[in-house]
Amino acid sequence: MNFNYSEEQQLLKDSVERFVDENYSLEARIKLADAEPGFSKAHWQSMAELGWLALPFSESDGGFGGTQVETMALMESFGKGLVLEPYLASIVMGGGVLKRGASAKQKAALLPRVIDGSAQLALAYAEEQARFDLEDVVTAAKADAGGFILNGVKSVVQNGATATHLIVSARTSGGQVDSNGITLLLVDAKASGIKRYDYPTVDGLRASEITFKDVQVSADAVIGEVGKGFAILQAVANDAILALSAEAVGAMEVLYKDTVEYTQQRQQFGHALSEFQVLQHRMVEMFMEYEQCKSLLYRATMETANGSETAQRTIHALKHLVGRAGTFIAENAVQLHGGMGMTEELRIGHYFKRLLVIDMQFGNGDHHLQKFAA
Repeated sequence: MNFNYSEEQQLLKDSVERFVDENYSLEARIKLADAEPGFSKAHWQSMAELGWLALPFSESDGGFGGTQVETMALMESFGKGLVLEPYLASIVMGGGVLKRGASAKQKAALLPRVIDGSAQLALAYAEEQARFDLEDVVTAAKADAGGFILNGVKSVVQNGATATHLIVSARTSGGQVDSNGITLLLVDAKASGIKRYDYPTVDGLRASEITFKDVQVSADAVIGEVGKGFAILQAVANDAILALSAEAVGAMEVLYKDTVEYTQQRQQFGHALSEFQVLQHRMVEMFMEYEQCKSLLYRATMETANGSETAQRTIHALKHLVGRAGTFIAENAVQLHGGMGMTEELRIGHYFKRLLVIDMQFGNGDHHLQKFAA
């Protein structure tokens, strides 16, 4: 499809790409990933000063009123450098819940700190038994003395280790897989009764398993309405899928271009690898898969930003395509580089691992294909 960024959006994209080029060499990324807290606090503060943390929030909330289009521009550039800072977790996911459901009091108390980088969010929604179904929730919030008692376990909580506040999906009524009866609660990450197990993920990021045992939550911690949190959760999941897909498109571009450059330089039988027709065809297929993803990303993002009725179905199609194409491009990039493609010293393998993780977040390709066909 035909798509062009506005002048302001292009300036944003250019500034993010400069930031990534200056700060995210492979060596710099590995060093950050291996140290605590797994990203650069200085980079996070720079993002706040540049206004990127304020990007998706309304002007009345202290933000810049950006849409999914601006987030796409930023995340695609982040994907080119495999940026480690928790923008997706804190701003797109956690911030996405707050901007859609938080009360004026909740926003006034927390959003300024999220925007200036002094507070971080984590959305604790996934559970071990749930697979990819957002409505499958057994973590329970039982009404008690004007508030709630929270019990349960949340899995693969992104940014759980450094978040100052957790947004927890909990069941206040209904059966295990009912979309009604899910309530979103804002919880202090240091509240009594919370236990956290942190671990590195295969792509160099961090996640946590968080246990809530008799955690006391006040009634004013409810985001939105009691039992009506699923609609907010679904909308945030859609935004996260768009952001992840944009990141994946950025990563695919790097893999494709690195592979073309390598085959032009690598000699075999007295010729560059790029001269062999079978390898030319392989790289054309990589390029076509990348372009299809990019085109569908633009369509899904524009439909979502414009409130189109077909947006949900297009998002399912996009996530399926990103999973399939990302794996295809990454596998071929590794194969055309040979064994060195998966070494830690070459960035190809790092992008491969990130694309594999993106495929599994918020539902893999097969899951979204079933949703698309339903």
